[in-house]
Amino acid sequence: MVSELENYKPERGTLLTVGVFDGVHLGHRQLIERLTSKAAQRNLLSGVVTFVYHPKAVLSPKTMLARLTTLEQRTTLLKSLGVDLVIPLTFNKEFAALTAREFVTLLQMHLLMRGLVIGPDFAMGRGREGNAASLTALGHELGFTVEVVEPMTLDGSIVSSTAIRGALSQGDMRTASKLLGRHFRLSGHVVGGTERGHALGYPTANIKVDPDQALPSDGVYATLAFLGDRSYKSVTNIGVRPTFDGGERTIEVFLMDFDGDIYGSELSIELADYLRGEVKFTSPQDLSEQIARDVEQAKSILNQASTG
Repeated sequence: MVSELENYKPERGTLLTVGVFDGVHLGHRQLIERLTSKAAQRNLLSGVVTFVYHPKAVLSPKTMLARLTTLEQRTTLLKSLGVDLVIPLTFNKEFAALTAREFVTLLQMHLLMRGLVIGPDFAMGRGREGNAASLTALGHELGFTVEVVEPMTLDGSIVSSTAIRGALSQGDMRTASKLLGRHFRLSGHVVGGTERGHALGYPTANIKVDPDQALPSDGVYATLAFLGDRSYKSVTNIGVRPTFDGGERTIEVFLMDFDGDIYGSELSIELADYLRGEVKFTSPQDLSEQIARDVEQAKSILNQASTG
């Protein structure tokens, strides 16, 4: 971790926030807006220290915590909010053994930290000893400020990565989009498939995502697909293809108004809305007819979104 910090040499003092920031959702954005605003007022650089792996996954290896965003996505989203520095750190057992005092001292030494902006439930250091109160006391002693930003609430509930994972598990893309402030995105390379879609008249691209990527519940979704600098309306099926006796869970994307070989390409999709659950059809013909209805419904949803 120290070696990672040594890669950064800020030209002046920094105002930092620390956390995973998985999803970079509306709650995160509220905190980041406060961070960048206060940093500008104080002529400091704004910085986000983000953990490559969630601390829970390190401290409790049996805990499977699906992630909403890759490190690359997180970095891009954070920088789009005007953050000057994004500092990924690898959280490991040695890191977890640091006291809050040791950690903030490292931040002061390597990142020229002059202040922290945190949420009310934030804690750092061994045994989560560095909460808002103890960090404020440390700040008085060591010469840095601590500001606590209250969490964002929507419809009476706190916006959180956990709430977004819950919405995804229900296929509730509207709630997930509302909490994220944008559509949920999946990215991966196009891999070979069974090519049953070709036989049905709807050729699909199968995308392979990382094993720890959070996925919505199985079903059919109205999506936008991004290939290079082009976007396409699309329909995406996530599931085991029960009409063909099931199997490995796949992500199959049918791109409207597209004809080409994109095997090996990087494809991203944004999930706009849930259309229906996976159904086992009595014949491929019945499935093909349903896909035609799915495409028309997806077109309607995506056209409304683009004009709304």
